[in-house]
Amino acid sequence: MHEPHNMIRNAGPADFPSILELNAHSVHFLSPLDIKRLGRLHSQAAYHKVVEVEGCVAAFLLAFREGADYDSPNYKWFSERYGSFLYIDRAVVHKDQRRKGYGAALYDDLIGFAAKTGIGVITCEVDIQPPNTASLLFHETYGFQEVGTQWLNGGRKQVSLRERRILTPDAR
Repeated sequence: MHEPHNMIRNAGPADFPSILELNAHSVHFLSPLDIKRLGRLHSQAAYHKVVEVEGCVAAFLLAFREGADYDSPNYKWFSERYGSFLYIDRAVVHKDQRRKGYGAALYDDLIGFAAKTGIGVITCEVDIQPPNTASLLFHETYGFQEVGTQWLNGGRKQVSLRERRILTPDAR
């Protein structure tokens, strides 16, 4: 068995159908995507990687730096408050590939990317109303602290806005 991080690679257009399928399975926690929107987000992304297992995309993570042309209300929340950040827009593991460390491998890789490129804070949001308990637990384990909340979708959903500070080489 290979270590999960050995299977992480940059996402490309050939992965878009698999990424769209993964996104659709978790769309109740995420915003919907179609191929055109995914292409636009991919071109704006600072980090877009997949975990490939036996030739199939088992997981993906899409993240943006400040200054991206992105209309997400959660991304905008961080843009208004942070000068520099890396925003995790979405991270999805295929339902048949969960509990194998692929999400953790992507987060470890992303944290390494942030540290190497001098990004001092990673941000994200997690659904708290209705709650995404698995995601809350995962992000707490990774040291993401709540810095705010906001209601979305006309008051049908509330998110916890979170940050994780990164020790960058120049911060030592």
